[in-house]
Amino acid sequence: MKSVSHLPINDSTNGWSRILQPRSPKPSLESDIRVHTVVVGAGYAGLAAARRMAENRPNEKVVLLEAHEVGENASGRNSGFAIDLPHVISSNMNELEGAHRHMQLSRTAISYHEEQIAKHNIKCDWKQTGKYQTAVTDYGVKKYLQPFMEELDKLQEPYTYIDGDKLANTLGTDHFSGAVYTPGCRLLNPAALVQGLADTLPDNADLYEHTPVIGIDCSNAIHLKTQAGSVHADRLIMGVNAFARYFGFYTRHILPFAANASLSRKLTPEEQASLGCKESWGVTPANAFASITMRYTEDHRVLIRQNIYFNRRMREPQNYQDRIAKLHKRLFDERFPMLQDVDMEYTWTGYLALSQNGAPGFGQIAENVYSCVCQNAIGVTKGTISGMLAADMACGEDHELIGHMQKLGKPNSLPPTPILDIGVRAKLLWELFNSRKEV
Repeated sequence: MKSVSHLPINDSTNGWSRILQPRSPKPSLESDIRVHTVVVGAGYAGLAAARRMAENRPNEKVVLLEAHEVGENASGRNSGFAIDLPHVISSNMNELEGAHRHMQLSRTAISYHEEQIAKHNIKCDWKQTGKYQTAVTDYGVKKYLQPFMEELDKLQEPYTYIDGDKLANTLGTDHFSGAVYTPGCRLLNPAALVQGLADTLPDNADLYEHTPVIGIDCSNAIHLKTQAGSVHADRLIMGVNAFARYFGFYTRHILPFAANASLSRKLTPEEQASLGCKESWGVTPANAFASITMRYTEDHRVLIRQNIYFNRRMREPQNYQDRIAKLHKRLFDERFPMLQDVDMEYTWTGYLALSQNGAPGFGQIAENVYSCVCQNAIGVTKGTISGMLAADMACGEDHELIGHMQKLGKPNSLPPTPILDIGVRAKLLWELFNSRKEV
């Protein structure tokens, strides 16, 4: 049996879950059980896989294992965008065809969420608000936004270009030179959504929280060891994202990154009037590595996410969040000088998985073992659809969307350390230098 020694550590800093009513986690696994399917990781991918498998096989038992608590993992720590469009597209016809596949996959995931939210009355501030793809400088408009609009024209997708003056009236800040508004994006509280999905699983699916897998053996049947029990299963679906390599999968194919975010306190009515925003909004930057993602939430808070960086061990030093909170407060003040008295109430770090070629870790990876990892920072939609389709594949289903996922490719093999570390950090520095005026 292979030991799984590197486990996720989730602190209590996640603002999205802190602003919710307290939730009682499900009990941990404290016995030896035998089930048909075991899913590891209760994020978007794992929850979708467990739900879909339970629906596909209503007479079979499905178990979902979560190392910590639902809503405190990476899925509950993202910026809360359900994005329906590809971030990067080009005029190459093959890539345009790929963009259409991407949109069909993403929009299927969005429809799935809307069905579950309506069916189970999940309160997660889900709203079709659209999003603004922004540029800070005129150079950024020409380099990033104009090509984006050209590709949206080729895809026959609706959008609106908004110049800086008009944009300031919408966002409450004159920091940007322009933006491309696309209407299909949904905004949400990500922790509330995953908690709602976890608490409304089908009757034949059981969730165990605070149940990290510490040993795995897939050589014959599936055997997972936990801290106080074990699971024997016919099939396994892995939804652990960047931690997949510690289970022995994608050991040199996935790049673990960290992203930091802060959520302000609620704005007072007077501060809301000073900001001047009539509706909630979401901003994604021209370059996510250098620039800032922002949200103005339904409950009148401002989210700042900045500083995505390579983090092999997925660990942070002590007092790290304090330094990030000060940075985010400075960035907030630069954008909203009329709100100098507004502090960052919560600051947290979340971990994501990227591949060098942008491909997901999807499909069958061993006998009776299936994977839905590496969402390339678009977990709400990509994680959800990959989990759904991994369950379909495990059931022997064969339909167009599985083919769409497979055509996205597989993660490229990466060079060994320290060459990999040097190369990744050099590329990040180059990205930061090229986009230094877009912060």
